[in-house]
Amino acid sequence: MCTGKCALCVAGSLYPLALISIICNIILFFPGWDVKYAQNEQITEEVKFMGGLVGGGLLVLIPAFHIHLTGKQGCCANRCGMFLSIILAAVGVAGALYSFVVALVGLINGPYCKVGLIWTTPFKNQTESYLKNSNLWGLCTEPKNVVEFNVGLFSTLLVASGLQFILCAIQMINGLFGCLCGTCRDKDPL
Repeated sequence: MCTGKCALCVAGSLYPLALISIICNIILFFPGWDVKYAQNEQITEEVKFMGGLVGGGLLVLIPAFHIHLTGKQGCCANRCGMFLSIILAAVGVAGALYSFVVALVGLINGPYCKVGLIWTTPFKNQTESYLKNSNLWGLCTEPKNVVEFNVGLFSTLLVASGLQFILCAIQMINGLFGCLCGTCRDKDPL
């Protein structure tokens, strides 16, 4: 496959993944589909790190635009463009890794919720994972269904950022081949 066509395929795959990451992170600010928790700062700590918005969103979208432009003609424009795509794909790798780590920590620690009369993160630093025991999820009384809400969205962020990481790493390798081997266009006969 031509390095430019591969770049187009990678960029085309990164766009929806970045959009999914941004949407998931924004929705995480509204547990129980209510704005009052965000206003009162009663949201899970990892949501505030904005892994999906910044890492899986902006830090992946910027490289995706350049990667798309690099492969726009179906073949890479030039070696310099492919070299730049390696650098920007590395930015995408860093963003995807940041989003992945934040989502993983968010899943491990669990949601910030009301247990009895106090607001806490009840599953943080527990010996048994709350993910394996859904009976524990009832500890959180407010926001309603916050455990399912966080698990679903953080899991989606985890998968999206993992795919972004793989795609950006592929583009780094693809860019290296494009940089070393040049374009795949036929040379014009003199």
